[in-house]
Amino acid sequence: MSKKVIVIGSGFAGLSAACNLAADGFDVTVLEKNTVPGGRARSFEAEGFVFDMGPSWYWMPDVFEQFFARFGKKVTDYYELKRLDPSYVVWFGQDDRMDVPADMAALEAMFEQYEPGSTANLRRFLGEAAYKYRVGMSDFVHKPSGSIFEFADWRIISAMFRLQMFTSMSGHVRRLFKNEKLLQLLEFPVLFLGATPQKTPALYSLMNYADMALGTWYPMGGMFKIIEGMVALAKELGAEILTGQEVDQIYVPNGHATQVMTKQGLEFSADVVVGAADYHHIDSQLLDGRVRNYSEKYWQSRTMAPSCLIYYLGVNKRLDNLEHHNLFFDEDFGRHATEIYESPKWPEKPLFYVSAPSKTDPAVAREGCENLFLLIPVAPGLEDTPEVRERYYHLTMDRLERLTRQSIRDHVVYRRSFAHADFVADYHAFRGNAYGLANTLLQTAFLKPKIKNRHVDNLYYTGQLTVPGPGVPPSLISGQVVAREIAKKYKE
Repeated sequence: MSKKVIVIGSGFAGLSAACNLAADGFDVTVLEKNTVPGGRARSFEAEGFVFDMGPSWYWMPDVFEQFFARFGKKVTDYYELKRLDPSYVVWFGQDDRMDVPADMAALEAMFEQYEPGSTANLRRFLGEAAYKYRVGMSDFVHKPSGSIFEFADWRIISAMFRLQMFTSMSGHVRRLFKNEKLLQLLEFPVLFLGATPQKTPALYSLMNYADMALGTWYPMGGMFKIIEGMVALAKELGAEILTGQEVDQIYVPNGHATQVMTKQGLEFSADVVVGAADYHHIDSQLLDGRVRNYSEKYWQSRTMAPSCLIYYLGVNKRLDNLEHHNLFFDEDFGRHATEIYESPKWPEKPLFYVSAPSKTDPAVAREGCENLFLLIPVAPGLEDTPEVRERYYHLTMDRLERLTRQSIRDHVVYRRSFAHADFVADYHAFRGNAYGLANTLLQTAFLKPKIKNRHVDNLYYTGQLTVPGPGVPPSLISGQVVAREIAKKYKE
C-alpha cells in the first residue's frame, strides 16, 4: 500500500512537493486553508479585472522548464510565455526614466550612455554572476542543508570564494560602477532579500544574471496560470487537492505524526506530513511545545524579508508612460532600505513598484481599461490600519500621477488593498511577512530553519522560511528538495 502524505498548503512549494511525491508513488492529499489554491500566488476577479495577488515577476525560466520536464511535460503544455521588452522601467524623476532592454547589445549601449566605458565591467559583472548562477543553482540550492558537512566538498569550498559569500553586494557593484542610477539598477533585486545591499552577500548578483541574461517573462493570463498548471499536473499524477480546509492540529503521539485535523472537522491519517504553509505557524501553532523545532525566542531573533502594502486597481481608461513592470526610485533608495531593515517603521518617502499586466495581456482588464498592481515594500511587524493604507495610497498616487503626467485616481473604478493584517489572516504569515526569511549570510543554507523536524520522525517543512529561500523559483526547488528527502526514506 502507498504511503499516505498530507501536504499542508498549496503554494508553489506545496504543489511542487505534491507533484514530486505523487510521481514517486505516494498517496498525496493537499490541504489548503483558502478557497482557491496557490497561497500567496492566488488570483481573484472583480468587475471585469483579473488580479494576481502576489508574485508578478517571472525570472529564472529554466527552473520552471526543469520542474515540468521532471514529469515529461513542457511549460507550453500549461501556459504561453512572452519575454518582455523592455524588461522593466526604472523611474528616477519626471522625464527621467531608464528603460532596461531585453537585448544584451542594447543593454550594453544603455550602460555606456550612463557611464562611458562601462561595457567591459558589465561583461565582467555578468560573467561572474553567470558562474554564481550555475554553481548556486546546481551545487547549493538543491541541498537539504541539514548539516554543514553537506558542503564539505573541496570543489564547493573553493567555489565559495568565487561566489563572493563574504563580500557585500554594495561593495561588489561599487568596485565596478560609479553611476548612481546604474548602482540602484544593480542593487534593486536584493531589496526583497531581507537586508540592505551593504549586508547582502555578493553571491546574490546571480539575480542580476537571471534578470539581464535570462530575461523577464510573463505567462499570458497571469502568474496564476502557473498554479493552474501545477494543480492540473498534481491531479494528473494522482494527488488530491482539498480547498477550504484549514489545519488546526497535527497529532503527534510518541514522536510520530499520525493524524492531521482541520477546523472544518475532518481528520486525515498520515504516514508523512509536509508543512508547506508558514513554517512558524506550523511549528508554533499546530504542534504542542514538546515537539516544536524552534522556540518563540528563536523566531523573534530571525531577520525577516520585507512585508508589503499592495493596491489592486482597476482603471477605466488606458494609461500612458507605463510599461508592464515599473520601479519608482524617485526618492532615496538608501533611506527606504534603512526604514525596512535597520530602523523598521512606515517609510517617509518610499520607493514603490507598479505592474500593469494589461499592457501585455488584454485578458486581465476590461476593454479600454488598465489593470494596476501597486506595491510598497515595508518592514514586517508594523501596525497596519485603514488610515495608514489610505495615506500611502494617496502618497503613491500623487507621485505616480506627477511622474507619468496623467490623471489616474479619478479613473479608478475598483480598489482593494492588502497588507500585514491580510498576510496574517490569509496565510498565518509570521509578523505579516510577504517574502519569508531574509537571505543574510547568517541565514543561508544550513543556517536556515531545517526542513526536518528534530522531534517528529515523519514531519517535514518546505517553503520560503526554509531552504533554499524566498521567491517563486526557490519555492519550487524547496518542494523538490523535501520530496526527494522523503522518497529516500519512505519510497518502497
